[in-house]
Amino acid sequence: MISDFLYKYYIDPVKYGEPYNIVETLTYAIILIIGVYLLYRWFSNSAWLLDHGIKLDSSFILATLPYVVLGGVLRVIQDTGMVGGDWQYLIVTPPIYFVLFFFTLAMIFIGGTLKKNGLIKDFLSFYAFIGCMSVFVVSLILLSWGMAHAHVDLFILAIILLMALAATVLVWGFMRYILSWEYVQDPLYIALIFGQMLDASATSYGLTFHPAVHYIEQHVVGSNLIAMTGTAFVMYPLKLVILFPAIYIMQLYRKEANATFWHLVLLAMIVVGLAPGIRDMIRMVLYV
Repeated sequence: MISDFLYKYYIDPVKYGEPYNIVETLTYAIILIIGVYLLYRWFSNSAWLLDHGIKLDSSFILATLPYVVLGGVLRVIQDTGMVGGDWQYLIVTPPIYFVLFFFTLAMIFIGGTLKKNGLIKDFLSFYAFIGCMSVFVVSLILLSWGMAHAHVDLFILAIILLMALAATVLVWGFMRYILSWEYVQDPLYIALIFGQMLDASATSYGLTFHPAVHYIEQHVVGSNLIAMTGTAFVMYPLKLVILFPAIYIMQLYRKEANATFWHLVLLAMIVVGLAPGIRDMIRMVLYV
């Protein structure tokens, strides 16, 4: 009975690329919460981090964004079919989050050690550089695959990015000038808004306009709303319903909350929008 439950709700959805079910969604939400808490405890109490001058602040979050993008582009490697056998399941959702977590953790340890030994001057520059180079290498692999299969549609890339940028400007402008939320000028809030708008834009375009591939919305809430309204563009109001109160509440408790915990929660919010948005956009560019 237990094995049947595990296969039905956890193993088969990953193995066969099925949409998320409610049990799977709730489980991963709980894992995310536990993960944020454990990271908070580590960043708050680790003598190693303190000794190496590493702290979780806005600069660290910005330097971590390349690793978030890396998760999105690395996920597309599996979509293309380049990786076969059981190894491919390491780079599907959710196992890929664990792979990226340990890779990022390794870069923190390597960067901190190099800084401690005087081999590099600045930890964050090294940390961000490795993330950017990793994105570059994986992107080159995807570009090579796309060219070999005659599918690298830069028009789709431009359209989705323009949709996301336009939506970001409108949302940010409303928050900044209509609601007078001056704090949304913080780069972290801008990254949060853009990540969510990119996710909404990629989903809306892919389900409505993509010329060759039939895509589906895998998440429970999104798929049900699309089915109810008959349009994938419902993803925009869904994101806004979450974004406005989320940013307001985050800022409300910014000074009262522990800075480390606050930054971790914001990073988690950025990840769940930006990473899938990147993955969906690149999939559509490559027609996979």
